[in-house]
Amino acid sequence: MGKRLLPPGDGGGDNIEPVDLKKALEERYLAYALSTIMHRALPDVRDGLKPVHRRIMHAMRLLRLNPDQAFAKCARIVGEVMGKFHPHGDQSIYDALARLAQDFSMRYPLVDGQGNFGNIDGDNAAAMRYTEARMTDVATELLSGITEDAVDYRPTYNEEDEEPVVLPGAFPNLLANGSSGIAVGMATSIPPHNAAELCDAALHLIENPDAPVTALMDFVQGPDFPTGGIIVDSRASILEAYETGRGGFRLRAKWSQEDQGRGTWSIVVTEIPYGIQKARLIEKIAELL
Repeated sequence: MGKRLLPPGDGGGDNIEPVDLKKALEERYLAYALSTIMHRALPDVRDGLKPVHRRIMHAMRLLRLNPDQAFAKCARIVGEVMGKFHPHGDQSIYDALARLAQDFSMRYPLVDGQGNFGNIDGDNAAAMRYTEARMTDVATELLSGITEDAVDYRPTYNEEDEEPVVLPGAFPNLLANGSSGIAVGMATSIPPHNAAELCDAALHLIENPDAPVTALMDFVQGPDFPTGGIIVDSRASILEAYETGRGGFRLRAKWSQEDQGRGTWSIVVTEIPYGIQKARLIEKIAELL
């Protein structure tokens, strides 16, 4: 059966409103862009977290999953996050939670995972009904002082509850763990750094508020990736990346040569570039051979 078309004036056009297409598109696209930039793809500079990660941390605190307490099933954490704070797919929440537990993805993991949370070869984590999690000490530092009126709260999506706008952040998470995200018209890609070096640089900055980037680079000489590797860029190129916010870091694997005797040697790779799957690296070496 086809659709029945109403004749003119037959109640079909009572509340039709003429709208300028350009204006309507601009308004809607701007709303979408702002939502993606502010509430999805980019981290907050204060705690270094995107909304989904902040909601996971907040939910884990409410479930009292402290480092000295027992683990809870990840499915329970995901259910709590999805039901109260984050009205999106359970799989995307679990993927975010699993990444927070991977010591090869995060320089300082925020989640202490028990079970299979994936590996450096690119295998996925086990289903959330099998894995368990609780917070790490780093996560408790991020949340430290949240009960002492340290941050503002806002209503959750259904206005039944409240969630923190930002975490207190007693840990320099944005620079320590880094972040990457693609929003609308802007993107971010911040590498991880060594927390001890960041604290030294911060102390220097408190004593010398006008310290130039070159002085801070005496403390933080460059990124510090969880999988190690050697940065092959010159100091000048790293300095330029830090001063302008634009640039990249080229990483090389760390290797050594072992004498096997009888005139044979083997190359042993001990650290690999960040974000590269080990299996893919082996394939590439096989291709070159």
